[in-house]
Order: sequence, then structure tokens, then C-alpha cells
Amino acid sequence: MDATVRSRETALAAARCIDAHKAEDTVVLALGEHSQVADYFVIATARSSTHLAALARELFEALRAEGVRPLNRHRHAVASGWLLVDCGDVVVHLMEREQREFYDLERLWFRAARVPYSSKSS
Repeated sequence: MDATVRSRETALAAARCIDAHKAEDTVVLALGEHSQVADYFVIATARSSTHLAALARELFEALRAEGVRPLNRHRHAVASGWLLVDCGDVVVHLMEREQREFYDLERLWFRAARVPYSSKSS
């Protein structure tokens, strides 16, 4: 599988996973043409720090099942209200509402296209 397709599939799988576990306002942004940092950002809101920790656990399990090993594992980041999961070409941002509104990553990366996804299929 080509690296670009693999990155897209990883981003969509991450979005589906966190969406299935009640994350709010999940967005997938295609950054490939606008950044060398990553090809995709997945951004979602958690309802509380407990929900954020649960989303992180589910996400790490889902990524492992996809054969993706995140480059980081920030165990204490949940206390900050923002957990960043770096999967190389895909970066997942799990944030509590206050952090999401303050940092407003969608506005920062406004040129990036939103990638539609569904809980059932890509």
C-alpha cells in the first residue's frame, strides 16, 4: 500500500475510532499541500479529562490493530486537557472543549481541506 493511501487510512481509522467512542466535533484535515509536519490532522473534543483518557486508550488499541505504532505516549498530557498522538504522517489531537476553542487548530490550518469520513466506511 502506498504511503499516501496508508496515511489517509490511518487518519480515517483514528477518526472513526474516537467518533465511535463519543468524541465530539471530530474533524480530519488534509495538510499535505500546506505543511511538512504531517499529511493529516485528526482533531476531536473530549467531554472531560476522564473521557479524554478513555479516548486515548481506545485510540492506542485501534492504532495497534491497524499496525500503527504512535511515536509518543504522553501519559500525563491528559491533565493539560490536550493529548497529541503523533503517528508520523498523521497527528491526532484529542482536546477538552476549553483547549479546542482556545487553540482553534481548524482556523490555524484553514487552508487544509476537510476529509469526510463515516463511522462505517471511508
